[in-house]
Amino acid sequence: MQTLALKSPGRNARAARVRLCDLDELPVGLGRAFVVAGRTVAVFRTRDGNVFATANACPHKAGPLADGMLVGHQVVCPMHAFRFTADSGECDQPNVCAVTTYLVEVEGTAVFLTLPAA
Repeated sequence: MQTLALKSPGRNARAARVRLCDLDELPVGLGRAFVVAGRTVAVFRTRDGNVFATANACPHKAGPLADGMLVGHQVVCPMHAFRFTADSGECDQPNVCAVTTYLVEVEGTAVFLTLPAA
């Protein structure tokens, strides 16, 4: 797991943007965990080329989502097979709260993550 620190504030004083890696360092169809400013984030690259990020811990039992499988634009928790959507983080199971999602942008070959203010 790669640990990254924030070097400068993002586009505004409330959010911070950090360069995570090159796009080809994200395996297609799998997740990769990063620690960014003390938060563990799971970043995924889908088979159709989209990149998205969620908190790495499943809100149900704290399973490591970066170790989960991708099904389309959903990540499947490796502990209990709960599915979370890439855009909203909503769970497919009733009474399970959504996982936090983060803005990810790909510029050229670089992948950037924006963290909201803590």
